[in-house]
Amino acid sequence: MRVLVLQHIACEPPGVFEDVLRERAHELKRVELDEGEPLPDGEWDAIVAMGGPMSVNDEAEHPWLVAEKSAIATHVRAGRPFWGSCLGAQLLAAALGARVYAGPAPEVGVLAVELTEAGRDDPVLGALPPSIDTLQWHGDTFDLPAGAVLLASSPPYPNQAYRVGPVAYAVQFHVEVTEEMGEEWAGVPAYAEYADRVLGPGGSDRLLAEFRVCSPLMQQHARGVFERWCDLAERVDRGPAASWRAARR
Repeated sequence: MRVLVLQHIACEPPGVFEDVLRERAHELKRVELDEGEPLPDGEWDAIVAMGGPMSVNDEAEHPWLVAEKSAIATHVRAGRPFWGSCLGAQLLAAALGARVYAGPAPEVGVLAVELTEAGRDDPVLGALPPSIDTLQWHGDTFDLPAGAVLLASSPPYPNQAYRVGPVAYAVQFHVEVTEEMGEEWAGVPAYAEYADRVLGPGGSDRLLAEFRVCSPLMQQHARGVFERWCDLAERVDRGPAASWRAARR
């Protein structure tokens, strides 16, 4: 597949998800929108949208969000595969007309989410245990888009994962973060200050220590669900994109 990766800050790449894509020999085009890189023209077999420190509502400060949300809406409404993590989940909701807004309090830490009944039966998230630890790092939440299926939830933030159609998935949490990425996040002053502000003095250090313990299992979960998503995505009839691949062979 030709996969477009939408990145919103240098320290939040696809992590384990990228490992899976490269192992399957898919062609990646990474665009870092916050650095002014433009969205490429044309259709893509799949889009992966990652996290970032901004809100989807910050269009005045980040005008590229307008074009990004439009591109996501066009892609998903055409029935093409999409995966969104954290900000990426909020972008999908906003792109499909749902409200994104500040949650009751920032959710930061290694915290559990529970699969819904639909999540336990889902071909992608159903590979997970009923409850998993995740890395949470967000202050916004969202309403589910029309027709979306809720797949995972938690008490403070009920909308933790959802599906739109058969191949568009979004998760509010992080499981794709590698140990190296976790260390880098802890070294970003703005990230460390935010964690300390939410969790109290020393919160960033405590979070990093807990993440180090939980990271191997999180990455295992990330690999399992993303491989299943890739299995679905690879079976989608992509029309013109399929013709592009045939011409390359």
